[in-house]
Amino acid sequence: MTDTLRPVENAAPQAPDSPQKLKRSIGVVGGTLLTLSCVTPASTLFVVVPDLFGSLGTATALTIAIGSLLCIAVAFCYSELGTLIPSAGGEYAMVSTMAGRLAGWLVFVLSLLVVMIVPPVIAMGTADYLLPIVHLDPAMTGAGVMLLATLAGLLDLRANAWITGIFLVLEVVAAGVVALLGFTHGHRGFGSLTSMRVAGADGHTDSVTAMLVVSGLAIALFVTQGFSTAVYLSEELEHPRRNVARTVLATLAISTVVILVPVAAITLGASDLEELTGGDISSMVTAWSDSAVGTFVSLCVALAIINAGIVMVIQNSRVLFASARDKAWPEPVNNVFAELGRFGSPWVATLAVGVPGALLCFVNLDTLYGVTGVSVTGMYLLVAVAALLARRGHHKHTPAWRMPLWPAMPVLLIAVLGYILSRQETSYLLWTGGITAVATLYWACYLRPRRDTRWLVSIPEDAQA
Repeated sequence: MTDTLRPVENAAPQAPDSPQKLKRSIGVVGGTLLTLSCVTPASTLFVVVPDLFGSLGTATALTIAIGSLLCIAVAFCYSELGTLIPSAGGEYAMVSTMAGRLAGWLVFVLSLLVVMIVPPVIAMGTADYLLPIVHLDPAMTGAGVMLLATLAGLLDLRANAWITGIFLVLEVVAAGVVALLGFTHGHRGFGSLTSMRVAGADGHTDSVTAMLVVSGLAIALFVTQGFSTAVYLSEELEHPRRNVARTVLATLAISTVVILVPVAAITLGASDLEELTGGDISSMVTAWSDSAVGTFVSLCVALAIINAGIVMVIQNSRVLFASARDKAWPEPVNNVFAELGRFGSPWVATLAVGVPGALLCFVNLDTLYGVTGVSVTGMYLLVAVAALLARRGHHKHTPAWRMPLWPAMPVLLIAVLGYILSRQETSYLLWTGGITAVATLYWACYLRPRRDTRWLVSIPEDAQA
């Protein structure tokens, strides 16, 4: 990993009036470690998946598998667009360039919702996995994790790659232990993975309908969502034309295995349908082994959640930094958010995403899940639209990684994601739609009248070669 994390040599000084640029200091291995840590397979497995078990029962593994297949098409879109537009702005830089500035602004708002909500959602699960040692309030613990992650996010990116790499090993070990125990204590055959059963509130067994699976796909897409972090890090990846695609696709493949295999094992190993639907994975692990193993797994998960918080804060601060560099806000705000600290990190932007994240730990968890699922699905849909437009004009001849089966892949993705959105709960659609409407009003009243001086999406000069 040392070779992939070397500092950039002979970096040319930036002109005082030129846009701030991040340093290229990580390769595929470092980028994959950081991106995998943002997917945070173990904390997703232990924090998000139990809610899927509660609504989908034995259909959980199937739903995640379908979501992972859809994510292959999404990853193709990200890989092509990320090599064409390697910017810390991620989705909004890609969509703005390909589909227009308003579309890019809406993607920015959706991505900002995701990057602000996901870290506290994950962080609030920390208290559950510290129970073998100490009893803590979930909201207060989540807020503490967010503040700790914010402090770590102020450090140099190379240092964070090492920190997150160590934590990542521990969480993969925890997921492996769960998979091994689940498979060796199986109470049902592999056919149960498609049996579509969930325990009902009255003690009876209910069927999981196809519509429930479709509705659950929004959360299933969220399960492996972090692979897009590779695009946010594209300004700091060496040789982005090549390494962005490698990092995106490698991360999706690894995270799918790390999450899906333990989910299948838990489905087979749960003593009955009621225990599976309850989703208390820690109790299952303890029942399959002993308290010591259960404590080890729980502590690994707690570390994985802290790890995820660190990487998500790093990612999110880059989004806010890029938006300020691209003049999304009034000038005093842009100047503050574009400020780089002594370690080369956007320190004000890091604080601006970390501190509100700590406050969100006190918001209802179901609402956060629902809005995140809708936002991720909508964001992927707009990215697919941009991928459909990525081979027009001079972009057609720009050296970049190109997806197979274009344009069929993005067209199919647009249709499927549109249908998934239509099956989400009305309240979550209204919350997300209301925020998007306010953002559109900001665009119409402030950004659009100042089109020559505001929302000027830029690509670093060395990335355009």
